[in-house]
Amino acid sequence: MDALPMQEMVEWEHKSKIPGKMHACGHDAHTTMLLGAAKLLKEHQDELQGTVILVFQPSEEGGGGAKKIVEAGVLEDVSAIFGLHVTNQLGLGLVSSREGPLLAGSGFFEAKISGKGGHAALPQHAIDPILAASNIVVSLQQLVSREADPLDSQVVTVAKFEGGGAFNVIPDSVTIGGTFRAFSTQSFTQLKKRIEQVITRQASVHMCNATVDFLQEQEPFNPPSVNDKGLHMFFKNVSGDMLGTKNYLEMQPLMGSEDFSFYQESMPGHFSFVGMQNEAHSPMESPHSPYFEVNEEVLPYGASLHASLATRYLLDSKTSSPSNYKDEL
Repeated sequence: MDALPMQEMVEWEHKSKIPGKMHACGHDAHTTMLLGAAKLLKEHQDELQGTVILVFQPSEEGGGGAKKIVEAGVLEDVSAIFGLHVTNQLGLGLVSSREGPLLAGSGFFEAKISGKGGHAALPQHAIDPILAASNIVVSLQQLVSREADPLDSQVVTVAKFEGGGAFNVIPDSVTIGGTFRAFSTQSFTQLKKRIEQVITRQASVHMCNATVDFLQEQEPFNPPSVNDKGLHMFFKNVSGDMLGTKNYLEMQPLMGSEDFSFYQESMPGHFSFVGMQNEAHSPMESPHSPYFEVNEEVLPYGASLHASLATRYLLDSKTSSPSNYKDEL
């Protein structure tokens, strides 16, 4: 299972035993739900009209694990794939998704801005990379507000700024890093180009040098997650039969990102969210918070939904097109 590089602050029986690492974002819940689905499917194995593949994928939190799964060829005969994610934004027993674009494409960047260190009281003898990096951060924020179509959702966020270790010393260099998001390949490519231009040229204005790394070896760019139209209607039917049609909510696209999109580039796919907020308790924290908790009441919902999607899809596929039937999901 994936973990996030953060210290868990929740004092409960499931707290991480490894300092600085936490099963936030629901990875342990997702693993448990899929194991529950495996148990349900095994109990009804004789009724299945084909083969179900369960993907326990590593490296979703960076590393492009889905891309590696696809490249390994284990899903070559699969005709459809479904993914499910817990959320604190929906009440327990509610599900949410949408047809078409659901989650943004994403990439990461890291830049080193190099100047000349010196005493903070004598800045004229130094070349200040902190000043250069500060102006770079401000300029990067203008890429979306001044250059992007307001109707074409994009994000550039600088979330890392490291430089210096003393109050009276100008450092030799500063490292900044962040993420950029977009829903179209064209916008994503343009953002990448402009991020590099802004960083290197703003550094030059301040007599600094800059190098930019988009970290594609460690953090492959995630394509946008786009839900297949037919699978979305199928999901609404199955979830409606299982939970009631009133418990399905249409959602707006999110600037979050999932490497599930690599599966969707290779085959029809559908990604959705299942709620776990218990209205009797205080609001739950967001998935990447050190205070994130899993409401275990969501686990049967997820397991049952996984199993229902698999069994119904195989049954419907075999019934509707027996001659061209591909029996793996």
